[in-house]
Amino acid sequence: MSFDFSETVKKAQSGDADAFARLYSLVYKDLYHIALCSLRNQHDACDAVSEAVLDAFTSIKKLKDLNAFKAWIVKILTVKIKKKQREYIENNNTQDIEDVEQEIKGEINNDGFDIMEEFAKLEKTERLVLSLNVVAGYTSDEIAKICDTNPSTVRSKLMRAKTKLKQRLTSE
Repeated sequence: MSFDFSETVKKAQSGDADAFARLYSLVYKDLYHIALCSLRNQHDACDAVSEAVLDAFTSIKKLKDLNAFKAWIVKILTVKIKKKQREYIENNNTQDIEDVEQEIKGEINNDGFDIMEEFAKLEKTERLVLSLNVVAGYTSDEIAKICDTNPSTVRSKLMRAKTKLKQRLTSE
């Protein structure tokens, strides 16, 4: 199911805040889930999404391909996620999987917690590409464009991440 963003993007580019809000309403869940899966902390995920949306709102006039809104805003979000991950390293912060567990509590059964725990153990780039693929539904070619990398690298990371998850979940 594909949405034609072009008319709404044109309105947003002309300064219509309601049009931008409509665009945001179509992508906010995907943005949040990508950030949450990558950062594993609901507060940092909200911050990353907020920063990405603010940047998108202030720079929407620069968007050339009117139907590429979703990919464009996800790319902005990935920059914010990578920035936050660098902050984790610089500050030597530990990421709190309990925030993720609280976020999904009640939505899935206890088996889901095992998945989230194992997902949290993946490398940060594996979490990012897997969340872009599984949560947002992007192909490896699309993820490669968003992350400025080679599609074969994305496919390798996806395969590696899925294999790790499968091995960890089936060995328990």
